[in-house]
This record gives sequence, structure tokens and C-alpha cells, in this order.
Amino acid sequence: MKVTNLKLLATSDEDLRIVAAHLQDAIVLTQDIISLKKNRIFLIQLNRFMWEDVEKGIFRKNKRIRTVLKFDNVISVLSKNINTKSNKKFLDFLTIECNVLSDKSYEVKLIFSGDAIIKIKTEIINVTLDDQGSPWESKTQPKHNF
Repeated sequence: MKVTNLKLLATSDEDLRIVAAHLQDAIVLTQDIISLKKNRIFLIQLNRFMWEDVEKGIFRKNKRIRTVLKFDNVISVLSKNINTKSNKKFLDFLTIECNVLSDKSYEVKLIFSGDAIIKIKTEIINVTLDDQGSPWESKTQPKHNF
């Protein structure tokens, strides 16, 4: 069975919730996060757990795939509890929060475990998620305690 790589475009808060659901439990190395200030682009490459198979009721082997999350029209990027000098540290993705600011711009927060946050201020919501390459088997499936 040929795997079709996931490609999503988010232009609203609701779209960002869908992107966040697909990124749940993704892991990222801090060295795979970059803000291109002159181009007003923010990029992050993650190892995404492929929850879509589980959601369809297809219980195959656990898989991950590299994916790129790209923000356009970025005004600024700030981080909290992320050591950018330690580029071999992993972050575990939790969710995305989005708020409209008084000047009609948006504040998008990428939230990771350990109270790590990347705050992106952007003129509009123009975000793409684009899987890259082929998936690989993952030994474990993320588990959550409720």
C-alpha cells in the first residue's frame, strides 16, 4: 500500500487545531527549529507520529515521518524554556494555541512538554504542514495518562 504524504494548509484557528492534532506527540530536535527573520518565515522540522492510521482503525506497526511546519508573514518569534545553544535536546510537541491580538495580528503558541513554548506573532494565519520522505517504524506508541 502506497503511503500518501500528509499536506495541510491552515488559515484559521480551527485549521490550526487540526494541524495540532496531527502533530500530537511529535518530537523535534532544537537544531531543527529556525526563524528566517529577513524572509519572515519560521520553520520547524518534526518527527510526527502517524496517528491517522490509528484513527482509521488500522492497527499496523507504529510509524513516524519527518514533517515540516512552516509559518509565513512572521513578525517575531520568542521562546520560553528552550535552550537554543543545546541543539541536541528533544522537545515533545503537545498542542497549538492561537489568540487574536488588539492590533489584529495573531499570537500562535507551540507548546511542548516541560513548559517549553515557542510564541510566534504573525500578521495572518498562513501555516503549512508538509510530510517529507517515507515513514519508518517506531518501537513505541505514545501513551497518555488521564
